[in-house]
Amino acid sequence: MPTFDRGKVSIEVDGQGYLVDFDRWDETVAAALAADEGIAALTDHHWVVIRFLRAFQTEKGTAPMVRVLCRETGLSLQRIYDLFPGGPAKCACRVAGLPKPDSCV
Repeated sequence: MPTFDRGKVSIEVDGQGYLVDFDRWDETVAAALAADEGIAALTDHHWVVIRFLRAFQTEKGTAPMVRVLCRETGLSLQRIYDLFPGGPAKCACRVAGLPKPDSCV
């Protein structure tokens, strides 16, 4: 398995850069993954999205559809793309430590 290394973070990822072990994620890992995505600092709005994604994944075993993400966070799709330029599926889910989504997040 490949390893993601950035600063003090060294963690196992799949071939596309998503964490292999959901439970190995923490805020330090999130910050390192965000920096790798070109996000300099995680704001309160970033954390709203990240925490919602993690809670949904924990409860449902999958990532939410994008309309659910927008509705439940109160953020527009455009705002989510502003926060996570790589998009909700690739970037936001990766930073949140979720596996690569199968569906449209």
